[in-house]
Amino acid sequence: MNLKKYTDYGLRVLIFTGLKQEGQLASIKEISAVYGISTHHLGKIVHELTKLELIETIRGRNGGIRLAKRPEEMNVGRIVRMLEGDFDILECFDKETNHCIISPGCTLKHALNKALHAFFQVLDDYTLNDLIENEHELRELMGIE
Repeated sequence: MNLKKYTDYGLRVLIFTGLKQEGQLASIKEISAVYGISTHHLGKIVHELTKLELIETIRGRNGGIRLAKRPEEMNVGRIVRMLEGDFDILECFDKETNHCIISPGCTLKHALNKALHAFFQVLDDYTLNDLIENEHELRELMGIE
């Protein structure tokens, strides 16, 4: 299974923003420079994260973004579900587009569904706070203070 880049970048934005000290704001330009992601693409992601109430945007000359909640209140499994949208791993996961003739008797879809649930069970055990627990190492790798 492969998560969309959109989800990957969304999580990176949250990690970066979560590393900011109390009262400090992050900027799209700053995040772009650290991760090497276009500011245009990050703007779309920040807009979505704002709509999902995961971050807040502060407008104005000294504006930027910050987390809308404390990192320990932000569940990674929930965030991935919101950013990904659907998890139709196979054609048969979507009844509308399923044309597989063995679908009624196939056990592969059950095995993959069970694996998907296990995947989320693990992610549900993590918060954003867990992802930034090693903040000194992350700051060093990102080249931020």
